Amino acid sequence: MKDFIYRLIKFWIKSGLSLYYGKIKIFGLENIPKNGPLFFLPNHQAALMDVLLIATHCGRKPFFLARSDVFKGSFLKQIFTFLRMIPIYRQRDGRGSLKYNQEIFDRCGNLFGQGHALVMFPEANHNIKRRVRKLSKGFVRISFNALEKHPELDLCLLPVGFNYISNTGFPDRVALYFDTGIEMSQMKVDQHTVKTANGLKMLVFDRLKKLTTHIDSEENYGHVVRQLNANGVDYLDPAETNERINIGFDLKSDFYEESRERGNRLWKWLFSVVNFPIVLPWRLWIKPRVWEPEFTATLRFGFALLVYPLYYALLFCVASLVWNLGVGLALILALFLFNWGYVKKARP
Repeated sequence: MKDFIYRLIKFWIKSGLSLYYGKIKIFGLENIPKNGPLFFLPNHQAALMDVLLIATHCGRKPFFLARSDVFKGSFLKQIFTFLRMIPIYRQRDGRGSLKYNQEIFDRCGNLFGQGHALVMFPEANHNIKRRVRKLSKGFVRISFNALEKHPELDLCLLPVGFNYISNTGFPDRVALYFDTGIEMSQMKVDQHTVKTANGLKMLVFDRLKKLTTHIDSEENYGHVVRQLNANGVDYLDPAETNERINIGFDLKSDFYEESRERGNRLWKWLFSVVNFPIVLPWRLWIKPRVWEPEFTATLRFGFALLVYPLYYALLFCVASLVWNLGVGLALILALFLFNWGYVKKARP
């Protein structure tokens, strides 16, 4: 029964994601082993959206390592446990809590031993900026601990790159790049050898820099982003985008962005009008309360996932009562097709 509910929720969320994003591009699915212990290591830009996209598109049924503070309260703990999430403790959660991590590491090792897949964000935090941040040593400790407990384990580490056109804007587009795996059996496994641990961190770090846009300069970050936008780069293609960063830019103004925005205004205005019962509460009450920009897409998606079925049902009932069932069906079908067209054609 639990497996059926999990599959139902996964289908519901995956369907919602396909309607929320104008385009979801997946690369490297052939690099994902169908069976055996697998450690997904993605960059982290969009809070829970990163989690949902991997869970619904990786072809496995992974467990997720998440920061422990989201497990507060018995109700949330039950939900997150059902969704195969495992708490990981950080120093900011209190030094005393770090002692619980060894138990978590051992549990991860046992899951790997049973052939499961796990997901951990090695940056250990999220940030909307287009760069790969310094990696924590958590994934290294978990990997080495698993091999220490299970020397015969054929563990594969697989870096994953997330690439969003906007991240906070709507409609948005996203591309996931699954890299070729790193076979731990081919590495010298000694968690007490700093050189080996740092070497593994740098290997994953260098892989991630190729799988997503990486703007290394903090000082010139804003200037580089403006130039990328002015040159109309495709953020869904990190190889092309990173090449443009390395070779420089054409001297262009913001005309590209301004002309594109003018072309979207009519679409956005019509979308806001026909969806005003949804758009209005989002803009007035929910969006102003988003505590971090990285959570904007997560809250917008969650709100839409819950409210839009009610909105369509209400419109159908009202139109059916005022006119007839045919008119009700035609109305919600027309609205659905318009919204679908807006998401697929408009740009963030």
